[in-house]
Amino acid sequence: MSVSVAAAPIEIRLDEPRQLFDALDPAPFRERDLDPRADEFIVESARELPAGSALALRVQLSREAAADDAEVAASVRQHYARRAAVERRRLRDLFRTGRISLGIGLAFVAVAVAFAEWVAPRILSGLAASFAVDSFVIGAWVALWRPLEIFLYDWWPIRAEARLYERLAAMPVALAVG
Repeated sequence: MSVSVAAAPIEIRLDEPRQLFDALDPAPFRERDLDPRADEFIVESARELPAGSALALRVQLSREAAADDAEVAASVRQHYARRAAVERRRLRDLFRTGRISLGIGLAFVAVAVAFAEWVAPRILSGLAASFAVDSFVIGAWVALWRPLEIFLYDWWPIRAEARLYERLAAMPVALAVG
């Protein structure tokens, strides 16, 4: 498999291909996770490249080793496909939490506004009523803080990670000796 000229190359130097994979992972070769240090190097190298650029991994071996390019490439792609799936699941779970939090927050807003408008003025008077109304209105807005944080800010980094892992899962992988 050759590395595309237009692809942004990520080069990693090893003595043999098995160094690319986590030695403690008992899974069969194709399903093994990458070595944490190799994985971190590849991910950080990909983050440094422009977001739209095609990626390619070149595993430079210091000596001839019996390795199947296709098997190594499939293992690397499968590793990053699993990580992308984990990030997509995290994103789905975050949106689910956001929807539940929003429902709870809106219900609390309805109760707080009802209390502030109808109950507090009938039970309390003067400064105490004003304090109770303001407290419930502020509390209602605070109840919406987390859902708004989720839907406005928290999902962006998770989606970016998933996209990065999807790009890494699609990159060509080539072994070279030299």
